[in-house]
Amino acid sequence: MIQKGKRVSLEYTVFLEDGTQIDTNVGEPPLVFVLGMNQVFPALETALEGLKTGDTKKVVLRPEEAYGPIVAEAFREVDLESVPTQFRFVGAVLGVQDPSGGVFPIRVHEINDDKVILDFNHPLAGCTLQFDIKVVAVA
Repeated sequence: MIQKGKRVSLEYTVFLEDGTQIDTNVGEPPLVFVLGMNQVFPALETALEGLKTGDTKKVVLRPEEAYGPIVAEAFREVDLESVPTQFRFVGAVLGVQDPSGGVFPIRVHEINDDKVILDFNHPLAGCTLQFDIKVVAVA
């Protein structure tokens, strides 16, 4: 049974509120994590407690339980010249490397004459997510 400290293997498919599928690992290796180690969303961990191998469950996470709400302060205005030419369109996603070596996505939100408004929110901020989960193993 899934409980804190147990190694959990999951198959999952994630959908937006409108039913659009945004991610899945079905047919691929399972997601493996230790419950209680903050490797997945805490609200997801809570929803999984007590499940056993073979169980399935739908879990809905509100924005504040997943990637958070859209934060107005995460929008920044910059000069058009500071954005590479190939990314000068609304919806373009620039990748900026963070100090740990990961890539942080920044979306072009708006373009006005010589200014660009960049959105530093996570691309899934403000989204309600539905996880369709199957427990593959608990150890």
